[in-house]
Amino acid sequence: MRIDILTLFPNMFKGVFEESIIKRAIDLNKVEINLINFREFTKDAHNKVDDTPYGGGAGMVLMPQPIFDCVKSLRNDSSKVILLTPDGGLFNQEKAYSLAKEKHLILICGHYEGFDERIRSICDMEISIGDYVLTGGEIPAMAIADSVVRLLPGVINEDSSNNDSFNHNLLDYPTYTKPRVYEGMEVPEVLLSGDHKKIAEYRKNESIKRTKKRRPDLLKK
Repeated sequence: MRIDILTLFPNMFKGVFEESIIKRAIDLNKVEINLINFREFTKDAHNKVDDTPYGGGAGMVLMPQPIFDCVKSLRNDSSKVILLTPDGGLFNQEKAYSLAKEKHLILICGHYEGFDERIRSICDMEISIGDYVLTGGEIPAMAIADSVVRLLPGVINEDSSNNDSFNHNLLDYPTYTKPRVYEGMEVPEVLLSGDHKKIAEYRKNESIKRTKKRRPDLLKK
């Protein structure tokens, strides 16, 4: 997979993509991640990528030309162009699995007060990571890249991703490790039994119980 991220602040991503599972995926050639500063594509004499909104109002708006030209330089027949915006469709695990099947993602990070409405015309999808507003699309791009990359074949153990929270509209079951007793709290006996059928039943039941308590809305799906 190849992921191209259009951003005015590429340095924000360096620590995120140089550590842990994403770095390992890059080293294993499972994914190629490119950070493109779309300011480099502006034709403005003063190197501007934004301007005041028509009709007045607060803040600055991203101009279409730099983003249009940047996307044109990257796009191919296998590309999916995604605009990161608060009014996009809500990102979830189902969308992460869907995007993990793509060959090429282009993520556009908005910034400032917003972006020229015409930019939507070159996008295949619009995504939001929640009902709140951030200073830009960089953090959503990090979150989406992380959630998608870990699902690529060979990046993590397949059993780990199969048991993720939100698979089958359920939260993950509780897990334990050593010591067996810590500050009076004991590991459930069934997990020490060696009976894999009983352990599987316990984990499924606990997953349902946890979802009912914490996210009953998921069960309605």
